[in-house]
Amino acid sequence: MTTTAAAVFSDRIGRIEISATMAVTAEAAKLRAQGAKLVDFGAGEPHFPTPRHIKDAAIEAIQNNFTKYTMVSGIPELRQAIVDRHAADFGSSYSPDEAIFSTGGKLAIFNAIQVLIDHGDEVIVPTPYWVSYKDIVQYAGAQCVFVEAGDAEGFRVTADAIERAITPKTKAILLNSPSNPSGAVIAPKDLERIVHLAKERGIWLLLDECYVYLQYTGALVSGGSFTDAKDNILVLGSLSKTYAMTGWRAGFALGPKAVIAAMSKLQSQSTSSTASFVQKAAIAALKGDQACVGTMRADYLKLRDESLAGLAKIPGVTCVKPEGAFYVYPNVKHYLGKVGTAMELSKRLLHEAHVVTVPGEAFGTTEHIRLSYATSHADVAEGLERMRGFFAKL
Repeated sequence: MTTTAAAVFSDRIGRIEISATMAVTAEAAKLRAQGAKLVDFGAGEPHFPTPRHIKDAAIEAIQNNFTKYTMVSGIPELRQAIVDRHAADFGSSYSPDEAIFSTGGKLAIFNAIQVLIDHGDEVIVPTPYWVSYKDIVQYAGAQCVFVEAGDAEGFRVTADAIERAITPKTKAILLNSPSNPSGAVIAPKDLERIVHLAKERGIWLLLDECYVYLQYTGALVSGGSFTDAKDNILVLGSLSKTYAMTGWRAGFALGPKAVIAAMSKLQSQSTSSTASFVQKAAIAALKGDQACVGTMRADYLKLRDESLAGLAKIPGVTCVKPEGAFYVYPNVKHYLGKVGTAMELSKRLLHEAHVVTVPGEAFGTTEHIRLSYATSHADVAEGLERMRGFFAKL
């Protein structure tokens, strides 16, 4: 008897798609296996190695046989380190039982959405958005209400735009600043208004601050700084980008005790605790010398400027200057009449120029491609030169 996929799989798995960035990575891997020399602007991860003192802490933990299960939410010393680091850098006021450590920042976001959002709810999400937001919200049975922030606005979402999108069904606002893919940073005055707007309306404000330490506009800003509104805020963080720890899967959340307890309950039935020695490495990252963070940020700033300079040499391509993260999000509308969609353009760049990019469709826009400049200076120069040659032939 033949059984259709629709009859085999649950309804909820049909609401989501494979991550577009993972699909690009897989296609690039096939070409590499065939001997292609690619310049990879696709992966959103630091090109730096994890700092030595962090690796040493993990090695020491393993050698000391710290390899057993721990509390689901993370060992007390780690949760204390999370809240202490955040308080020192952003003036927040969380206690250890208002913190949970998770297997990556993505899991923290997933768990937060699952415990707060229900069928029929609406979640406000600015466009362009990180690839997983839409799918995670839809997996929970809710709907995204997209608020467009385009090139003309520098991709910066405003409090006015968020307020206009609120309906009686709005359960949460999901923000990412600095933004993946655009690098836009929400203006402090707008963030403050959104924080208090959420409090006044009784709406959850979910703040994905994965790139919070990679801001180039001055003082670092976190939604957790607004201590008078913390009952409506959930800060979702990660050590991946800050400390070059992507493969370690080290994320966390800060929020009201009841929400953190619910996330811990969900995590107890999925991943349980994170790897014990990763927790020790995370403590070393959070409590150790923070000079490595500044060193990496300074190099990203140079790479950003080199990327913008290279893109400026391609006629017809425009690009908003990113204010954070490590991405540029150029507008390639000028060439789409010749190649079709941004998706098709990315495919041709991969196969003809051997340059890996991510198409804008993955982020909710149709005229852009994303380039990660978290790579070597030589690769930035080589990749952009290849792109210039590719576009010159169209």
